[in-house]
Amino acid sequence: MTGLNDSPSPFLKRLAVPGVCLLIAFLAYTSQLLFHLAGDSLAPGRLSRSETYVFNALLLCLWYTYYKSCTVDPGRYVFRDSIIEVPEPDEYGLVRRWCKKCAAPKPPRAHHCRHCARCIPRMDHHCPWTANCVSLTTFPHFLRFLLYTNLSLWYLARLLFVRFAAIWENRLLPSYLGPSLPVLVHLTVLSLVCFFTCFALGILLFSTLRSWVLNETMIEGWELDRHAAVCDRRDRLDGSAGEFWTIAGPDGKKMRFGKIEFPYDVGIYANLSQAMGTSNPLLWLFPLAGNPDTNKDGKGVGWEWPENGLNHKEGMWPPPDPGKARHSRLGGWPAARDSESIRVPRYGSKEEELGAFKTRQEADLRRWQGQRSRLMAELEEVDEYDLMDNESDDDSGYEQGADGEPGWTNTDGERLQDFGVDEDEDMTDEADDDVPLAELLRRRKILQRDGEE
Repeated sequence: MTGLNDSPSPFLKRLAVPGVCLLIAFLAYTSQLLFHLAGDSLAPGRLSRSETYVFNALLLCLWYTYYKSCTVDPGRYVFRDSIIEVPEPDEYGLVRRWCKKCAAPKPPRAHHCRHCARCIPRMDHHCPWTANCVSLTTFPHFLRFLLYTNLSLWYLARLLFVRFAAIWENRLLPSYLGPSLPVLVHLTVLSLVCFFTCFALGILLFSTLRSWVLNETMIEGWELDRHAAVCDRRDRLDGSAGEFWTIAGPDGKKMRFGKIEFPYDVGIYANLSQAMGTSNPLLWLFPLAGNPDTNKDGKGVGWEWPENGLNHKEGMWPPPDPGKARHSRLGGWPAARDSESIRVPRYGSKEEELGAFKTRQEADLRRWQGQRSRLMAELEEVDEYDLMDNESDDDSGYEQGADGEPGWTNTDGERLQDFGVDEDEDMTDEADDDVPLAELLRRRKILQRDGEE
């Protein structure tokens, strides 16, 4: 799913929806054509009337829900008055979320989509196969689409299995009594495509149902993993996980961090009703049912979300990222810090210059000894090696993801940008001031490509 979102070619992204339509047509209609033309040579023969009605009814639901998933607006926020002041953090270091791209407040559970170029209410992820965001308004249609797609695939798999079973049962009969070679090839290709599609969409349906039950979006799942990793490292270092700890923020002030529980899991039935926009279970999976929409008055649906009260106050999600705050305080981008470090100091006398030289010499010696000790610990496979200085507040390094690039990734190697989130919008102003020219050019190219779409 995430690979196509990062595709460098807008042309490939535009092919996603037509490609899905061609795949549906191939599995749905060439299979029925095959069963009809093969006739009695492909036992048990043509589809019965009931089989035809059931299969095409499922396909009709599939097509309609896919159309709604692609065309329903993912939602937008409309503010009555222009807001020009960025909110200040409270005593816990919590700030009312602000989107620099939209120059407006960012309500809870909203994220700025780099494809839709706006903040999306309850953004789950940007799906390349629907060319649309899965959000507050589109999630019900997306879930129904996955459900009816899997039901259609399972029904087709049953029809194919019955015919393969008949071929195996009649394997000892003369070949001219069975299906021809083109029929067998077509049947085999259909089965392979059906199997792999069913496997992939089955996993996606399971993860989406899990998100539905837990009232947890894919982005929030990533944030939960990130927060758990931060707390786990802190616990392994000093045993303070579950308690509060502080580090210096971008402005040099102390920011308070601690373990935060996910606040939006308010009970199974409430979760299901909230996501589908209705408390009537009969409408949850009905293909013609509607969807929730964002209120226009700045309150209610899309703007405010009930919390389960597991935290000591509301509005604490998403948890602050100590890594981002620390890196912003240290100058943001490594290249910017390197350029600052080459400034030539001036001294008042030779003695002062000599003293500064000796100080640097001692610092170099300590640093060399530290590097040597870490190297020896790694070679000797010391268990505590990975805990040395990893969480120091003065650590100037960046976390490295599974792909070798700076920044944290989850166990699947995913970043927030893989879900369509504009990560640049999350950076602090201090970090933006020190962005290198090459990085600015890269962002500009990305914006140009997104604009061409």
